[in-house]
Amino acid sequence: MDKQSIIRHKATFDGIAHFIGNEDDGEQVEIRFARELQTVLGYARWENFIVAIQRAAKSCKTLNINVDDHFREVTKMVELGSGAKREVTDFMLTRYACYLIAQNGDPKKEEIAFAQSYFAIQTRKIELIEERLNLMSRLETRDKLRA
Repeated sequence: MDKQSIIRHKATFDGIAHFIGNEDDGEQVEIRFARELQTVLGYARWENFIVAIQRAAKSCKTLNINVDDHFREVTKMVELGSGAKREVTDFMLTRYACYLIAQNGDPKKEEIAFAQSYFAIQTRKIELIEERLNLMSRLETRDKLRA
């Protein structure tokens, strides 16, 4: 995958992020809607994408993590070609849910391969930050003991 593809995929993935919650108290949660994520991950049909969602939710449940905290089913109104409106099922997905969906998606799709790599890199960044914070904490403790 070339650099331009990576930049394009990242921009598209980040572009569908929504934030819910109260901005004033910093309690916002980053979510993505499944029907938007479906397109970004290269799935043309909802029926095929829902299989990846169900596998991801099952993985979450197996780990004894509350599925409803990460996969919130919602109903949306969509406009049909005739101008009429109809209800469709969608999901509000946390970043963790998106990660699980990427891991359970079809790795032959370039978009899925990108998402898998994206989440692996983001996970490693967090690990490095945690290591750095632990190191700083140890150094502060040493300095206090010395004093």
